[in-house]
Amino acid sequence: MHGTIAGIRDAVTGLRAAQRSVALVPTMGALHDGHLALVRRAHEIADAVVVSIFVNPLQFGVGEDLDRYPRTLDADVAALAREGVEFVFAPTADEMYPEGAVETSLAAGHVGTLYEGASRPGHFDGMLTVVAKLFHIVQPDTAVFGQKDAQQVFLVRRMVADLNAPLAIEVVPTVREPDGLALSSRNRYLDAGGRRAALALSESLAAAEAAAGEGLDEVLAEAAAAFGDHEAIELDYLVVVDPATFLPVDEGATGEATVLVAARVGGTRLIDNAGIVLG
Repeated sequence: MHGTIAGIRDAVTGLRAAQRSVALVPTMGALHDGHLALVRRAHEIADAVVVSIFVNPLQFGVGEDLDRYPRTLDADVAALAREGVEFVFAPTADEMYPEGAVETSLAAGHVGTLYEGASRPGHFDGMLTVVAKLFHIVQPDTAVFGQKDAQQVFLVRRMVADLNAPLAIEVVPTVREPDGLALSSRNRYLDAGGRRAALALSESLAAAEAAAGEGLDEVLAEAAAAFGDHEAIELDYLVVVDPATFLPVDEGATGEATVLVAARVGGTRLIDNAGIVLG
């Protein structure tokens, strides 16, 4: 495990000297099977895998769960060892931001202010800033992300294109529990009642998919209705977007679309998404 930028750079330099390709899996730790699916895909497409573990303070707002976000470094490193990961980069905040507040950061643009960005102002600016730093530090051939964070994936891809970053972005489908709940590090906050209520997210997406042939209005109505069966959950947003622009689709739109949903169960905020074909 490497805790310093110099350490991981030296390791990657050795990989390059040996002509080994490198895939980076950026995480905030508290790893679950969804993260490990990213690791397995990384192994398939590269000779060496670097997993970063860093709870990035820049992407947490005032009153969010930065302090209580689960930190399970020893268990994470052990899980990654079982997956054959040779290189874990687990820096401290002081290592990543030695001057404290950063003077230079990235802006996520208009899409970064919508949906998750509206509920968590500044979140995507902080996310893109740390992802860009990780790309510069590790200089991977490929970075692997999960589809569960669909808006994040869109913004990272756009950043790579806008800045001509010399790497590919690989996206892995969302991993779910047998009952449909998307895996998330924040699921461990849920008690038994909250766990049942959280199923409303995946149920709403299934309802949206079933109604997709009837058009946008029916998709939104059926997806929203799924939350009526659960009193312990509060819907934050439910929107259908064009995957090419991540802007809401127009009335009467047909073709591929992505349904985004976010909700709060007690003090825990959860997100999910699914692709559908309208019309």
